[in-house]
Amino acid sequence: MNIFALLRHNKKPIHYYFMSNALDSLNLNLLNVGFSEQNASWNWQRVCSPFARIYYVKEGRAKTYVGGKAHILEPDYLYLTPPFTLHDDECDSYFSLYYIHFYEKALNKESVFDRYDFPVAVKATQIDLLLAERLTQINPDSYLTHFDPAQYDNIPTFSQYIAENSRMPLHVIIETQGILLQLISKFIKSAQAKSEHKDARINRALQYIHEHICQPISVSRLADISCISEDHFIRTFKKELRLTPLQYINIKKIEKAQLLLLTTDMQVSDVSFELSIENVSYFNRIFKQHTGTTPRCYRKEYIAES
Repeated sequence: MNIFALLRHNKKPIHYYFMSNALDSLNLNLLNVGFSEQNASWNWQRVCSPFARIYYVKEGRAKTYVGGKAHILEPDYLYLTPPFTLHDDECDSYFSLYYIHFYEKALNKESVFDRYDFPVAVKATQIDLLLAERLTQINPDSYLTHFDPAQYDNIPTFSQYIAENSRMPLHVIIETQGILLQLISKFIKSAQAKSEHKDARINRALQYIHEHICQPISVSRLADISCISEDHFIRTFKKELRLTPLQYINIKKIEKAQLLLLTTDMQVSDVSFELSIENVSYFNRIFKQHTGTTPRCYRKEYIAES
């Protein structure tokens, strides 16, 4: 049965099938999981990590601020913070939660977080609580020893967790990924395609950027893919994303660089070359533009804090 016959037979929206196809190879990797009880001590400013967070709030209330908007964290809800999302956390009383940190290993394809905008909160069920508890039980050594992001959001700690997770028995790895998929599915149900209302020509360019981020990407190549002139492409791209194509490409390359710096022991020059940036000085410069520090200082600061 072809896709159009399938659509007629099942009478589901076409985006359902294309989203399902896009998520076929979703590869989620656990970093941390555990249960935390805080007493007016869950207060962090300007947190921006290259991994995603899911919280299940058990008791108490807290707030997280994303883009200046406050979101109340309360019991019996699941909360999602995508990677590279700048946010502040605030709590002035008792607060307990299950926390799950994970990242998507997206090789040569768009990340699910590049494709979709997710809701911050979804109503949880008893099954979601059991899943969080089970994930904690089968990963007993993946809890945080410090709750300050500056203490755990660093290269040595990441490397330790990744190494430990890679040594888990196969059945635990499979069950862990299954639980992560079940939890993220709650948010995918209400997710909206980021490109839903964008120019289809720009959509093609964005997909190419995400799938070739480790390769050289020229504006002329993107214009060819979009089937419009280079000048027209640049104007249309900036209108749709409020960024020039080069600015967007650099942002995505630096996001990839941050993840590589936190999850591997690659030298800075190797990270630059991995992203097809042959001029390491230029890589250092654009990294500092986007993060406020150079890759080398970024690494040294984190090592000093760990």
